[in-house]
Amino acid sequence: MRAIIFVLILAILVVLAGLATGFLNIDQIRGAKAPQISATANGVTAKGGQAPAFDVQTGSVKVGTEQATVKVPRVLVEKPDQNQAAAATNNAM
Repeated sequence: MRAIIFVLILAILVVLAGLATGFLNIDQIRGAKAPQISATANGVTAKGGQAPAFDVQTGSVKVGTEQATVKVPRVLVEKPDQNQAAAATNNAM
């Protein structure tokens, strides 16, 4: 249950961030109308009604590639001299 609440809160924060930055723009273009409800001895009936309509515009992200030259550091590994190898062996003991 906590995970579902966390996901819902996270989704709301993402939508709010999109609205605040202008990446997401939501405009209502048609309002909602409640249906006409009548109750009779046969039951309840509903007529009409209208769901709201929204115009949603989102930003776009373009991803591409380009050629670039990257300098890579050069690593040199040198073998130790005979004296250094003997000293390292003696210190290990």
